Amino acid sequence: MTGGGILRTMVAALAGLLSAALARAQPAPVRVAVVVGNDLGESDEIRLRYAVEDADKMSRVLRDLGGFRPEDLIVLRSESTEAVRHALIRANERLRLEGGRDSVLLVYYSGHGDAGGLHLGGTRFPVDELEALVRGSSAHMRVLIVDACRSGAITRVKGGTPAPPFALPARQASPSEGAVFLTSSAANEDAQESDALRGSFFTHYLISGLMGAADSDGDRRVTLGEAYAFAYEGTLRASSRSLGGTQHPTFSYDLRGHEDVVLTMLSGSTGHPMGSLMLPTSRSFLVLQEGPEGPVMAETAAGAASHRLVLPPGRYFLRGRGSDDLLEGWVTLQAGAELAVRESELERVAYARLVRKGGTGERMAGVHAGYLLRSGLWRGSDMCQGAYAAYELVTSLLSWSARASACQGGFTNQTLSSAANDFNVQLEGTHVWDLPVVSVHVGIALGPSLLTQTFTTTGSAPSRTSLAATTAAGAGVELPLRRGFVIDAAFATGVYAFRERQADGTASRWTTTAVFIGRIGAGLRW
Repeated sequence: MTGGGILRTMVAALAGLLSAALARAQPAPVRVAVVVGNDLGESDEIRLRYAVEDADKMSRVLRDLGGFRPEDLIVLRSESTEAVRHALIRANERLRLEGGRDSVLLVYYSGHGDAGGLHLGGTRFPVDELEALVRGSSAHMRVLIVDACRSGAITRVKGGTPAPPFALPARQASPSEGAVFLTSSAANEDAQESDALRGSFFTHYLISGLMGAADSDGDRRVTLGEAYAFAYEGTLRASSRSLGGTQHPTFSYDLRGHEDVVLTMLSGSTGHPMGSLMLPTSRSFLVLQEGPEGPVMAETAAGAASHRLVLPPGRYFLRGRGSDDLLEGWVTLQAGAELAVRESELERVAYARLVRKGGTGERMAGVHAGYLLRSGLWRGSDMCQGAYAAYELVTSLLSWSARASACQGGFTNQTLSSAANDFNVQLEGTHVWDLPVVSVHVGIALGPSLLTQTFTTTGSAPSRTSLAATTAAGAGVELPLRRGFVIDAAFATGVYAFRERQADGTASRWTTTAVFIGRIGAGLRW
Protein backbone atom coordinates (compact mmCIF):
# COMPACT_ATOMS: atom_id res chain seq x y z
CA MET A 1 0.00 0.00 0.00
CA THR A 2 1.34 3.48 -0.87
CA GLY A 3 1.94 6.17 1.71
CA GLY A 4 -1.12 8.13 0.47
CA GLY A 5 -3.30 5.01 0.78
CA ILE A 6 -2.12 4.38 4.33
CA LEU A 7 -2.85 8.01 5.23
CA ARG A 8 -6.36 7.86 3.76
CA THR A 9 -7.03 4.63 5.67
CA MET A 10 -5.89 6.19 8.95
CA VAL A 11 -8.02 9.30 8.37
CA ALA A 12 -11.09 7.17 7.61
CA ALA A 13 -10.51 5.10 10.75
CA LEU A 14 -10.14 8.19 12.90
CA ALA A 15 -13.28 9.69 11.37
CA GLY A 16 -15.20 6.53 12.18
CA LEU A 17 -13.99 6.53 15.76
CA LEU A 18 -14.86 10.20 16.14
CA SER A 19 -18.33 9.65 14.67
CA ALA A 20 -18.94 6.74 17.07
CA ALA A 21 -17.74 8.79 20.02
CA LEU A 22 -20.02 11.67 19.07
CA ALA A 23 -22.92 9.28 18.70
CA ARG A 24 -22.25 7.89 22.16
CA ALA A 25 -22.00 11.39 23.53
CA GLN A 26 -25.34 12.41 22.01
CA PRO A 27 -27.90 12.01 24.82
CA ALA A 28 -30.90 9.80 24.12
CA PRO A 29 -34.21 11.64 23.73
CA VAL A 30 -35.95 12.06 27.07
CA ARG A 31 -39.38 10.39 27.20
CA VAL A 32 -41.40 11.08 30.34
CA ALA A 33 -44.82 9.56 31.10
CA VAL A 34 -47.36 10.33 33.80
CA VAL A 35 -49.76 7.40 34.04
CA VAL A 36 -52.83 7.79 36.27
CA GLY A 37 -55.50 5.25 37.21
CA ASN A 38 -58.28 5.78 39.73
CA ASP A 39 -61.26 3.48 40.30
CA LEU A 40 -62.95 6.03 42.60
CA GLY A 41 -64.80 9.07 41.37
CA GLU A 42 -67.20 11.35 43.18
CA SER A 43 -69.46 10.09 45.96
CA ASP A 44 -72.42 9.34 43.65
CA GLU A 45 -70.34 7.48 41.05
CA ILE A 46 -70.00 3.70 40.92
CA ARG A 47 -66.57 2.33 41.73
CA LEU A 48 -64.76 1.13 38.61
CA ARG A 49 -62.99 -2.22 38.55
CA TYR A 50 -60.19 -1.86 36.05
CA ALA A 51 -59.01 1.76 35.83
CA VAL A 52 -55.94 1.11 38.02
CA GLU A 53 -55.24 -2.12 36.11
CA ASP A 54 -55.44 -0.17 32.85
CA ALA A 55 -52.83 2.25 34.18
CA ASP A 56 -50.52 -0.59 35.23
CA LYS A 57 -50.81 -2.22 31.79
CA MET A 58 -50.03 1.06 30.06
CA SER A 59 -46.98 1.70 32.24
CA ARG A 60 -45.61 -1.79 31.52
CA VAL A 61 -45.87 -1.46 27.75
CA LEU A 62 -44.31 2.02 27.83
CA ARG A 63 -41.43 0.64 29.91
CA ASP A 64 -40.92 -2.57 27.93
CA LEU A 65 -41.42 -1.27 24.39
CA GLY A 66 -41.70 2.51 24.51
CA GLY A 67 -38.22 3.53 25.63
CA PHE A 68 -39.52 5.12 28.84
CA ARG A 69 -36.96 4.50 31.57
CA PRO A 70 -38.30 3.45 34.99
CA GLU A 71 -37.17 6.75 36.52
CA ASP A 72 -39.13 8.63 33.83
CA LEU A 73 -42.35 6.65 34.40
CA ILE A 74 -44.54 8.27 37.05
CA VAL A 75 -47.40 5.90 37.90
CA LEU A 76 -50.16 7.17 40.19
CA ARG A 77 -52.71 4.70 41.53
CA SER A 78 -55.80 6.05 43.31
CA GLU A 79 -54.16 9.40 44.01
CA SER A 80 -55.77 12.82 44.51
CA THR A 81 -55.77 15.87 42.25
CA GLU A 82 -52.91 17.40 44.22
CA ALA A 83 -50.69 14.36 43.66
CA VAL A 84 -51.43 14.30 39.91
CA ARG A 85 -50.81 18.05 39.62
CA HIS A 86 -47.48 17.70 41.42
CA ALA A 87 -46.46 14.79 39.16
CA LEU A 88 -47.18 16.79 36.00
CA ILE A 89 -45.20 19.77 37.29
CA ARG A 90 -42.30 17.45 38.19
CA ALA A 91 -42.38 15.87 34.73
CA ASN A 92 -42.35 19.27 33.04
CA GLU A 93 -39.41 20.39 35.17
CA ARG A 94 -37.48 17.26 34.15
CA LEU A 95 -38.19 17.95 30.47
CA ARG A 96 -37.28 21.65 30.80
CA LEU A 97 -33.88 20.82 32.26
CA GLU A 98 -32.94 17.76 30.18
CA GLY A 99 -35.54 17.36 27.44
CA GLY A 100 -33.76 18.57 24.36
CA ARG A 101 -34.57 17.46 20.83
CA ASP A 102 -37.24 14.79 20.23
CA SER A 103 -38.34 14.73 23.87
CA VAL A 104 -41.80 13.36 24.63
CA LEU A 105 -44.34 13.93 27.39
CA LEU A 106 -47.10 11.31 27.52
CA VAL A 107 -49.97 11.66 29.98
CA TYR A 108 -52.48 8.82 30.33
CA TYR A 109 -55.59 8.78 32.53
CA SER A 110 -58.18 6.05 33.20
CA GLY A 111 -61.08 6.76 35.53
CA HIS A 112 -64.16 8.95 35.97
CA GLY A 113 -64.58 12.32 34.29
CA ASP A 114 -66.98 14.87 32.79
CA ALA A 115 -66.88 18.26 31.09
CA GLY A 116 -65.51 19.90 34.21
CA GLY A 117 -62.53 17.62 34.71
CA LEU A 118 -61.16 14.35 36.01
CA HIS A 119 -62.78 12.83 39.11
CA LEU A 120 -60.01 11.58 41.37
CA GLY A 121 -61.37 9.94 44.51
CA GLY A 122 -63.58 12.81 45.59
CA THR A 123 -61.34 15.55 44.17
CA ARG A 124 -61.64 17.22 40.76
CA PHE A 125 -58.84 18.08 38.33
CA PRO A 126 -60.13 20.84 36.00
CA VAL A 127 -59.83 20.10 32.27
CA ASP A 128 -58.44 23.57 31.52
CA GLU A 129 -55.62 23.10 34.04
CA LEU A 130 -54.82 19.63 32.71
CA GLU A 131 -54.64 20.93 29.16
CA ALA A 132 -52.49 23.90 30.19
CA LEU A 133 -49.97 21.65 31.96
CA VAL A 134 -49.68 19.39 28.93
CA ARG A 135 -49.54 22.15 26.29
CA GLY A 136 -47.19 24.21 28.44
CA SER A 137 -44.56 21.48 28.58
CA SER A 138 -41.23 22.13 26.86
CA ALA A 139 -41.32 18.62 25.33
CA HIS A 140 -41.14 18.51 21.54
CA MET A 141 -44.11 16.13 21.50
CA ARG A 142 -46.97 16.09 24.00
CA VAL A 143 -49.52 13.30 24.07
CA LEU A 144 -52.60 13.30 26.29
CA ILE A 145 -54.75 10.15 26.40
CA VAL A 146 -57.97 10.24 28.44
CA ASP A 147 -60.12 7.12 28.97
CA ALA A 148 -63.01 8.42 31.06
CA CYS A 149 -66.80 8.35 31.41
CA ARG A 150 -69.66 6.45 33.16
CA SER A 151 -71.00 2.99 34.29
CA GLY A 152 -73.43 0.25 32.97
CA ALA A 153 -74.36 -3.45 33.14
CA ILE A 154 -72.67 -6.26 31.17
CA THR A 155 -70.01 -3.75 30.13
CA ARG A 156 -69.71 -1.00 32.66
CA VAL A 157 -69.93 2.58 31.53
CA LYS A 158 -67.12 4.49 33.22
CA GLY A 159 -68.94 6.64 35.77
CA GLY A 160 -72.31 6.66 37.50
CA THR A 161 -74.69 9.52 36.74
CA PRO A 162 -75.50 11.50 33.58
CA ALA A 163 -73.24 14.52 33.28
CA PRO A 164 -72.00 16.94 30.64
CA PRO A 165 -69.71 15.18 28.16
CA PHE A 166 -65.96 15.04 28.68
CA ALA A 167 -64.33 17.07 25.92
CA LEU A 168 -60.90 18.57 25.43
CA PRO A 169 -61.12 21.87 23.53
CA ALA A 170 -58.92 22.19 20.45
CA ARG A 171 -56.86 25.36 20.80
CA GLN A 172 -54.48 27.10 18.46
CA ALA A 173 -50.93 25.82 18.91
CA SER A 174 -47.66 27.63 18.38
CA PRO A 175 -45.69 26.76 15.19
CA SER A 176 -43.03 24.83 17.13
CA GLU A 177 -45.53 22.74 19.04
CA GLY A 178 -46.47 19.11 18.50
CA ALA A 179 -49.48 17.98 20.50
CA VAL A 180 -51.91 15.08 20.23
CA PHE A 181 -55.02 14.61 22.38
CA LEU A 182 -56.89 11.28 22.35
CA THR A 183 -60.14 10.49 24.16
CA SER A 184 -61.80 7.11 24.44
CA SER A 185 -65.27 8.26 23.31
CA ALA A 186 -67.07 11.03 21.52
CA ALA A 187 -68.45 13.96 23.49
CA ASN A 188 -71.98 12.51 23.75
CA GLU A 189 -70.98 8.87 24.44
CA ASP A 190 -69.98 6.67 27.34
CA ALA A 191 -66.62 4.98 27.75
CA GLN A 192 -67.03 1.36 28.80
CA GLU A 193 -65.04 -1.31 30.59
CA SER A 194 -65.47 -5.05 30.08
CA ASP A 195 -65.35 -7.92 32.56
CA ALA A 196 -64.25 -10.29 29.78
CA LEU A 197 -61.23 -8.09 28.96
CA ARG A 198 -60.68 -6.99 32.58
CA GLY A 199 -60.19 -3.47 31.35
CA SER A 200 -61.72 -0.75 29.22
CA PHE A 201 -62.37 -1.39 25.54
CA PHE A 202 -60.31 1.60 24.42
CA THR A 203 -57.24 0.97 26.59
CA HIS A 204 -57.31 -2.76 25.76
CA TYR A 205 -57.11 -2.10 22.02
CA LEU A 206 -54.66 0.77 22.40
CA ILE A 207 -52.25 -1.41 24.38
CA SER A 208 -52.73 -4.33 21.97
CA GLY A 209 -51.80 -2.00 19.16
CA LEU A 210 -48.72 -0.74 20.98
CA MET A 211 -47.59 -4.36 21.50
CA GLY A 212 -47.52 -4.92 17.75
CA ALA A 213 -51.06 -5.51 16.52
CA ALA A 214 -51.16 -1.98 15.06
CA ASP A 215 -47.89 -2.23 13.10
CA SER A 216 -49.66 -1.98 9.73
CA ASP A 217 -46.52 -1.24 7.65
CA GLY A 218 -44.40 -3.97 9.26
CA ASP A 219 -41.47 -1.68 10.13
CA ARG A 220 -41.37 -2.99 13.74
CA ARG A 221 -42.32 0.45 15.07
CA VAL A 222 -45.79 1.51 16.20
CA THR A 223 -46.63 5.15 15.68
CA LEU A 224 -49.30 7.09 17.50
CA GLY A 225 -51.38 7.17 14.32
CA GLU A 226 -51.20 3.38 13.89
CA ALA A 227 -52.07 2.78 17.54
CA TYR A 228 -55.05 5.15 17.41
CA ALA A 229 -56.41 3.59 14.20
CA PHE A 230 -56.24 0.10 15.72
CA ALA A 231 -57.82 1.26 18.99
CA TYR A 232 -60.59 3.07 17.14
CA GLU A 233 -61.57 0.06 15.02
CA GLY A 234 -61.36 -2.38 17.93
CA THR A 235 -63.35 -0.16 20.30
CA LEU A 236 -66.02 0.46 17.68
CA ARG A 237 -66.33 -3.25 16.89
CA ALA A 238 -66.45 -4.45 20.51
CA SER A 239 -68.71 -1.72 21.91
CA SER A 240 -71.26 -2.22 19.10
CA ARG A 241 -72.16 -5.52 20.80
CA SER A 242 -72.50 -4.04 24.29
CA LEU A 243 -75.50 -2.71 26.22
CA GLY A 244 -73.77 0.63 26.64
CA GLY A 245 -73.87 1.31 22.88
CA THR A 246 -71.29 2.08 20.24
CA GLN A 247 -68.26 4.06 21.41
CA HIS A 248 -66.22 6.24 19.03
CA PRO A 249 -62.74 7.33 20.22
CA THR A 250 -61.71 10.85 19.16
CA PHE A 251 -58.45 12.66 18.46
CA SER A 252 -57.00 16.14 18.01
CA TYR A 253 -53.65 16.23 16.16
CA ASP A 254 -51.38 19.23 15.80
CA LEU A 255 -48.05 17.94 14.48
CA ARG A 256 -46.76 21.05 12.73
CA GLY A 257 -43.42 20.14 11.23
CA HIS A 258 -43.36 16.77 13.05
CA GLU A 259 -43.58 13.28 11.73
CA ASP A 260 -45.96 10.90 13.49
CA VAL A 261 -44.38 10.08 16.84
CA VAL A 262 -43.16 6.52 17.44
CA LEU A 263 -44.58 5.21 20.71
CA THR A 264 -43.20 1.66 20.82
CA MET A 265 -40.37 -0.23 19.14
CA LEU A 266 -40.81 -3.94 18.48
CA SER A 267 -37.20 -4.76 17.61
CA GLY A 268 -36.09 -5.43 21.19
CA SER A 269 -33.91 -2.34 21.37
CA THR A 270 -35.34 -1.03 24.65
CA GLY A 271 -33.14 -3.23 26.84
CA HIS A 272 -35.98 -5.37 28.21
CA PRO A 273 -36.02 -9.11 27.36
CA MET A 274 -39.00 -9.73 25.08
CA GLY A 275 -40.22 -12.37 22.65
CA SER A 276 -42.22 -12.15 19.43
CA LEU A 277 -45.43 -14.14 18.90
CA MET A 278 -46.87 -14.58 15.40
CA LEU A 279 -50.56 -15.58 15.43
CA PRO A 280 -52.76 -16.94 12.61
CA THR A 281 -54.47 -14.27 10.51
CA SER A 282 -57.78 -16.08 9.96
CA ARG A 283 -59.37 -15.04 13.26
CA SER A 284 -59.02 -12.67 16.21
CA PHE A 285 -56.82 -13.94 19.04
CA LEU A 286 -56.72 -13.09 22.72
CA VAL A 287 -53.47 -13.68 24.62
CA LEU A 288 -54.11 -14.37 28.31
CA GLN A 289 -51.79 -14.74 31.27
CA GLU A 290 -52.09 -17.48 33.89
CA GLY A 291 -54.75 -19.51 32.03
CA PRO A 292 -58.18 -19.30 30.37
CA GLU A 293 -59.57 -16.99 33.06
CA GLY A 294 -56.40 -14.92 33.50
CA PRO A 295 -55.87 -11.27 32.57
CA VAL A 296 -55.87 -10.41 28.88
CA MET A 297 -52.45 -9.25 27.68
CA ALA A 298 -53.32 -8.27 24.11
CA GLU A 299 -55.53 -8.99 21.11
CA THR A 300 -55.03 -9.25 17.36
CA ALA A 301 -57.79 -8.66 14.81
CA ALA A 302 -58.84 -11.06 12.07
CA GLY A 303 -57.61 -9.91 8.67
CA ALA A 304 -55.45 -7.10 10.11
CA ALA A 305 -52.09 -6.30 8.54
CA SER A 306 -50.15 -7.30 11.65
CA HIS A 307 -50.59 -10.43 13.75
CA ARG A 308 -47.28 -10.05 15.59
CA LEU A 309 -47.24 -9.29 19.31
CA VAL A 310 -44.12 -8.53 21.34
CA LEU A 311 -44.49 -9.90 24.86
CA PRO A 312 -42.37 -10.60 27.93
CA PRO A 313 -41.12 -14.19 28.03
CA GLY A 314 -43.50 -16.60 29.73
CA ARG A 315 -46.34 -19.06 29.29
CA TYR A 316 -49.54 -17.78 27.66
CA PHE A 317 -52.99 -19.13 26.89
CA LEU A 318 -54.34 -18.35 23.41
CA ARG A 319 -57.99 -18.12 22.39
CA GLY A 320 -58.89 -17.51 18.73
CA ARG A 321 -62.50 -16.68 17.91
CA GLY A 322 -63.92 -17.84 14.57
CA SER A 323 -67.41 -18.03 13.08
CA ASP A 324 -67.85 -21.70 14.02
CA ASP A 325 -65.70 -22.34 17.07
CA LEU A 326 -62.71 -21.34 19.15
CA LEU A 327 -59.09 -22.39 18.94
CA GLU A 328 -57.39 -22.70 22.33
CA GLY A 329 -54.01 -23.74 23.61
CA TRP A 330 -50.85 -22.91 25.55
CA VAL A 331 -47.59 -21.49 24.22
CA THR A 332 -44.28 -20.76 25.92
CA LEU A 333 -42.38 -17.72 24.67
CA GLN A 334 -38.64 -17.42 25.24
CA ALA A 335 -36.72 -14.13 25.49
CA GLY A 336 -35.41 -13.08 22.09
CA ALA A 337 -37.36 -15.83 20.29
CA GLU A 338 -39.87 -15.53 17.45
CA LEU A 339 -42.64 -18.11 17.80
CA ALA A 340 -45.10 -18.70 14.93
CA VAL A 341 -48.31 -20.42 16.06
CA ARG A 342 -50.22 -22.64 13.63
CA GLU A 343 -53.93 -23.40 13.94
CA SER A 344 -53.22 -27.14 13.85
CA GLU A 345 -51.30 -26.80 17.13
CA LEU A 346 -54.38 -25.56 18.99
CA GLU A 347 -57.48 -27.38 20.22
CA ARG A 348 -60.73 -26.66 18.39
CA VAL A 349 -63.59 -26.02 20.84
CA ALA A 350 -67.27 -25.54 19.96
CA TYR A 351 -68.78 -22.52 21.69
CA ALA A 352 -71.24 -24.59 23.74
CA ARG A 353 -68.37 -26.74 24.99
CA LEU A 354 -66.46 -23.62 25.98
CA VAL A 355 -69.40 -22.37 28.04
CA ARG A 356 -69.85 -25.76 29.72
CA LYS A 357 -66.22 -26.03 30.76
CA GLY A 358 -66.31 -22.57 32.30
CA GLY A 359 -64.03 -20.97 29.72
CA THR A 360 -66.19 -17.87 29.46
CA GLY A 361 -68.80 -16.08 31.51
CA GLU A 362 -71.12 -15.98 28.52
CA ARG A 363 -74.22 -18.11 27.94
CA MET A 364 -75.43 -19.60 24.69
CA ALA A 365 -78.95 -19.93 23.34
CA GLY A 366 -80.28 -22.27 20.72
CA VAL A 367 -83.33 -23.79 19.06
CA HIS A 368 -84.06 -27.47 18.37
CA ALA A 369 -86.79 -29.25 16.41
CA GLY A 370 -87.44 -32.77 15.24
CA TYR A 371 -89.45 -35.99 15.33
CA LEU A 372 -91.02 -37.42 18.52
CA LEU A 373 -92.32 -40.93 19.28
CA ARG A 374 -94.16 -41.88 22.49
CA SER A 375 -95.66 -45.19 23.61
CA GLY A 376 -99.46 -45.36 24.03
CA LEU A 377 -101.28 -44.29 27.16
CA TRP A 378 -103.92 -47.03 26.95
CA ARG A 379 -103.63 -50.74 26.42
CA GLY A 380 -103.80 -51.57 22.74
CA SER A 381 -103.29 -47.99 21.57
CA ASP A 382 -100.80 -47.15 18.85
CA MET A 383 -97.57 -45.20 19.26
CA CYS A 384 -98.08 -41.43 19.43
CA GLN A 385 -96.07 -39.80 16.63
CA GLY A 386 -95.46 -36.11 16.14
CA ALA A 387 -92.97 -33.25 16.34
CA TYR A 388 -91.30 -31.07 18.96
CA ALA A 389 -89.63 -27.66 19.11
CA ALA A 390 -87.46 -26.31 21.94
CA TYR A 391 -85.62 -23.20 23.04
CA GLU A 392 -82.36 -23.92 24.88
CA LEU A 393 -80.10 -21.96 27.23
CA VAL A 394 -76.59 -23.37 27.78
CA THR A 395 -74.73 -22.57 31.01
CA SER A 396 -71.62 -24.04 32.59
CA LEU A 397 -73.55 -26.35 34.97
CA LEU A 398 -76.84 -27.15 33.24
CA SER A 399 -78.59 -26.72 29.93
CA TRP A 400 -82.22 -25.64 30.21
CA SER A 401 -84.83 -26.36 27.53
CA ALA A 402 -88.41 -25.18 27.20
CA ARG A 403 -89.98 -27.74 24.86
CA ALA A 404 -93.40 -27.97 23.23
CA SER A 405 -94.56 -31.10 21.43
CA ALA A 406 -97.63 -32.54 19.75
CA CYS A 407 -98.31 -36.11 18.70
CA GLN A 408 -101.20 -38.26 17.58
CA GLY A 409 -101.96 -41.91 18.17
CA GLY A 410 -105.06 -44.06 18.62
CA PHE A 411 -106.49 -47.53 18.29
CA THR A 412 -108.99 -49.49 16.20
CA ASN A 413 -111.15 -52.50 17.14
CA GLN A 414 -114.23 -54.20 15.76
CA THR A 415 -116.67 -51.59 17.06
CA LEU A 416 -114.87 -48.23 16.97
CA SER A 417 -111.70 -46.34 16.14
CA SER A 418 -110.06 -43.62 18.23
CA ALA A 419 -107.70 -40.70 17.57
CA ALA A 420 -105.75 -39.51 20.61
CA ASN A 421 -103.82 -36.23 20.64
CA ASP A 422 -101.22 -35.09 23.14
CA PHE A 423 -100.19 -31.41 23.42
CA ASN A 424 -97.29 -31.24 25.88
CA VAL A 425 -95.11 -28.47 27.36
CA GLN A 426 -92.07 -29.35 29.48
CA LEU A 427 -89.12 -27.66 31.15
CA GLU A 428 -86.00 -29.85 31.11
CA GLY A 429 -82.68 -29.49 32.85
CA THR A 430 -79.75 -31.55 31.54
CA HIS A 431 -76.11 -32.00 32.47
CA VAL A 432 -73.70 -32.58 29.58
CA TRP A 433 -70.36 -34.38 29.34
CA ASP A 434 -68.27 -33.40 26.32
CA LEU A 435 -66.42 -36.35 24.75
CA PRO A 436 -63.85 -36.00 21.93
CA VAL A 437 -66.43 -36.30 19.10
CA VAL A 438 -69.90 -36.27 20.65
CA SER A 439 -71.52 -35.01 23.85
CA VAL A 440 -73.75 -37.10 26.10
CA HIS A 441 -76.34 -35.78 28.52
CA VAL A 442 -78.81 -36.84 31.18
CA GLY A 443 -81.79 -34.83 32.26
CA ILE A 444 -85.14 -34.55 34.03
CA ALA A 445 -88.23 -32.88 32.56
CA LEU A 446 -91.68 -32.02 33.85
CA GLY A 447 -94.74 -30.17 32.66
CA PRO A 448 -98.44 -30.37 31.75
CA SER A 449 -100.17 -32.12 28.85
CA LEU A 450 -103.55 -31.63 27.24
CA LEU A 451 -104.99 -35.01 26.16
CA THR A 452 -107.89 -35.24 23.74
CA GLN A 453 -109.57 -38.33 22.34
CA THR A 454 -112.22 -38.64 19.64
CA PHE A 455 -114.11 -41.73 18.52
CA THR A 456 -115.63 -43.02 15.32
CA THR A 457 -118.37 -45.61 15.97
CA THR A 458 -121.85 -46.67 14.97
CA GLY A 459 -122.98 -46.01 18.53
CA SER A 460 -122.51 -43.06 20.87
CA ALA A 461 -118.98 -42.20 22.10
CA PRO A 462 -118.45 -38.52 22.97
CA SER A 463 -114.97 -36.94 22.83
CA ARG A 464 -112.89 -36.82 25.99
CA THR A 465 -110.43 -34.17 27.22
CA SER A 466 -108.08 -34.42 30.20
CA LEU A 467 -105.19 -32.51 31.72
CA ALA A 468 -102.17 -34.58 32.72
CA ALA A 469 -99.06 -33.99 34.79
CA THR A 470 -95.96 -35.44 33.15
CA THR A 471 -92.41 -36.14 34.20
CA ALA A 472 -89.55 -37.91 32.44
CA ALA A 473 -85.91 -38.83 32.94
CA GLY A 474 -83.59 -39.79 30.14
CA ALA A 475 -80.28 -39.58 28.33
CA GLY A 476 -79.11 -38.56 24.90
CA VAL A 477 -76.25 -37.81 22.58
CA GLU A 478 -75.49 -34.84 20.31
CA LEU A 479 -73.08 -34.38 17.45
CA PRO A 480 -71.81 -30.80 16.92
CA LEU A 481 -71.51 -29.67 13.30
CA ARG A 482 -70.18 -26.49 11.70
CA ARG A 483 -71.60 -23.01 12.23
CA GLY A 484 -73.36 -23.92 15.46
CA PHE A 485 -75.55 -26.71 14.05
CA VAL A 486 -76.03 -29.91 16.06
CA ILE A 487 -77.79 -33.24 15.56
CA ASP A 488 -79.24 -34.76 18.73
CA ALA A 489 -81.11 -37.88 19.79
CA ALA A 490 -82.59 -38.74 23.19
CA PHE A 491 -84.51 -41.54 24.91
CA ALA A 492 -86.50 -41.16 28.12
CA THR A 493 -88.92 -42.99 30.38
CA GLY A 494 -91.71 -41.05 31.98
CA VAL A 495 -95.04 -41.04 33.78
CA TYR A 496 -98.37 -39.47 32.82
CA ALA A 497 -100.84 -38.86 35.67
CA PHE A 498 -104.38 -37.95 34.61
CA ARG A 499 -108.04 -38.51 35.47
CA GLU A 500 -109.38 -41.03 33.01
CA ARG A 501 -112.95 -40.44 31.85
CA GLN A 502 -115.53 -43.00 30.85
CA ALA A 503 -117.04 -43.07 27.41
CA ASP A 504 -120.12 -41.22 28.70
CA GLY A 505 -117.90 -38.35 29.94
CA THR A 506 -118.22 -39.03 33.65
CA ALA A 507 -115.05 -38.79 35.74
CA SER A 508 -113.13 -41.86 36.83
CA ARG A 509 -110.27 -42.40 39.22
CA TRP A 510 -106.73 -40.98 38.70
CA THR A 511 -104.56 -43.10 36.44
CA THR A 512 -100.79 -43.20 36.07
CA THR A 513 -99.20 -44.65 32.97
CA ALA A 514 -95.52 -45.29 32.27
CA VAL A 515 -94.34 -44.25 28.81
CA PHE A 516 -91.23 -44.45 26.66
CA ILE A 517 -90.25 -41.40 24.62
CA GLY A 518 -87.76 -41.06 21.77
CA ARG A 519 -86.64 -37.89 19.97
CA ILE A 520 -84.33 -37.17 17.07
CA GLY A 521 -83.75 -33.74 15.63
CA ALA A 522 -81.41 -30.91 14.77
CA GLY A 523 -80.60 -27.55 16.32
CA LEU A 524 -78.74 -24.30 15.96
CA ARG A 525 -76.88 -22.46 18.74
CA TRP A 526 -75.63 -18.88 18.84
